[in-house]
Amino acid sequence: MRSSIDSSKRCGDCTLCCKVMEIEQLAKPAHAWCPHCRPRQGCTIYQDRHAECRDFSCLWLVNDRLDADWQPSKAKFVLTMSEDGIEVRCDPGYPDAWRRAPYQAEIREWAISGEQHDVTVIVITGRRVILITPERDFDLGELGPDDRIVRELEGTRVVDARVVKVNPPIEP
Repeated sequence: MRSSIDSSKRCGDCTLCCKVMEIEQLAKPAHAWCPHCRPRQGCTIYQDRHAECRDFSCLWLVNDRLDADWQPSKAKFVLTMSEDGIEVRCDPGYPDAWRRAPYQAEIREWAISGEQHDVTVIVITGRRVILITPERDFDLGELGPDDRIVRELEGTRVVDARVVKVNPPIEP
């Protein structure tokens, strides 16, 4: 997915990132409204907002290939990037929003391209995570902070996926 700043895009009345994103500096968990957000209006401390918020831009804002249909307030999910790939962070009130047209077909295309470039595509609703691949979706259930996704590959093709603990408990 090619990105470039699209200066014509603005958040407007979209505040979905203030709900679906975790904000460590505020100890705000994902999928809870930020205490400084007025939904569909904006941030009450916008001029003095934390660096974590100031530095954030969803993919819709920065990718010139995503049209108005992809604005989070309309799509009901926020697109973000991680070290591993693309994250589709759904509004918990619309956990299957990503499955609607035109989203699901495009997300599947990202998975096809991602498989060639070792880029993952995941859908996140609450703590539930779904790994999207060209051929199937791996519903990995709810992931905790110590859980990691492990993909089993045949060449570049994902044939299986599972969740493992990064720091498993030490047995006596």
